[in-house]
Amino acid sequence: MPPPPNVARMRRCLATLVSLALAVSAVAAGAADAQTKKKPPPPKPLCAPRVLVLSAMPVELSAVLARLGPHFTVTPKTIAGRDYYVGGGHGEGVVLALTGIGPVNARRAVDAAFDAFTCGRKTAIREVVFSGVAGGDYIGDVVVPARWSLAGTQSFPVSSRALAVARKVATKVQSQLLTKAPAGDPACGCVTSPDAVTTVAVTHAPAVEVGGVGETTDPFTGRALPCVPGGGDVFGCTPCAAQTNAQRDGAAFVPGVVPFVDPAFFAGYNSSAAGPGYVAEDEETAAVAAETAKRHVDFVAFRAVSDGGGDPLGLPGFPVQFFYYRQLAADNAAIATVAFLNAGG
Repeated sequence: MPPPPNVARMRRCLATLVSLALAVSAVAAGAADAQTKKKPPPPKPLCAPRVLVLSAMPVELSAVLARLGPHFTVTPKTIAGRDYYVGGGHGEGVVLALTGIGPVNARRAVDAAFDAFTCGRKTAIREVVFSGVAGGDYIGDVVVPARWSLAGTQSFPVSSRALAVARKVATKVQSQLLTKAPAGDPACGCVTSPDAVTTVAVTHAPAVEVGGVGETTDPFTGRALPCVPGGGDVFGCTPCAAQTNAQRDGAAFVPGVVPFVDPAFFAGYNSSAAGPGYVAEDEETAAVAAETAKRHVDFVAFRAVSDGGGDPLGLPGFPVQFFYYRQLAADNAAIATVAFLNAGG
């Protein structure tokens, strides 16, 4: 099947993120014996050890943020022009960010994150986890490849330790994976949860599959596809509830989009076909794996299938299936990713 231009993924309105970020510490009542109240521990500095969680599109990252749980607070931070969501509470060792679509954007985002979170001359990032959607065998399945191939050339292994944790998590989250496709919130209207309205159920019971080789392709031929200010859950620059920096993002969008207006780009867009034997196909993961390999940092990716088999509607593959099932896939990838984080991944 042709690779899916990772132009899709959405998740619960960041209304949930706002509530997580605003979680308030409980205050003990003053006692007659004048006991001193315990103050919450100060937040960890940016140089503290971190797990970097990445997604390409707003739909994917919103899905992760919405499932972190009430014990996990998130504070938005902008560092060197890039937005990060820095964990607090029990999740203070985690930082989340969007890469944007395509291998060039993914590479740049990883480099920027490693520059932003350091301890002296050393990186503060101890592991990188990707959560997103992909093409694969059956819609809704979550695939955790053991290796990632970059356009069929270079190949990068995934952390064996992370794979072992993923295998333990796989059996625990199986029953939690969604089978009905949510309508989602494509325009980031944030009127209600993107999972509030469901549509059809896939015909194949979703599962978590660990192992095999994933492939990353570059239909953009070495160009960086710009995000679209206020561009919704696929092309937007931030998770839905945070799509407010239209002026800032617009300055980067205008010059960045020019190469993609050329008709020649669209003529060759579908010319790259993935080879046989790959369990997942996307446009970012191997590029991230390459950057983490340079730094000897552990890496793992949870990619849920948005276009593949098990479609009761018989839609004609990518991109139609992708746009219809992207929310289901983003949700399932997030379920597995958060379970991995909670398991100490």
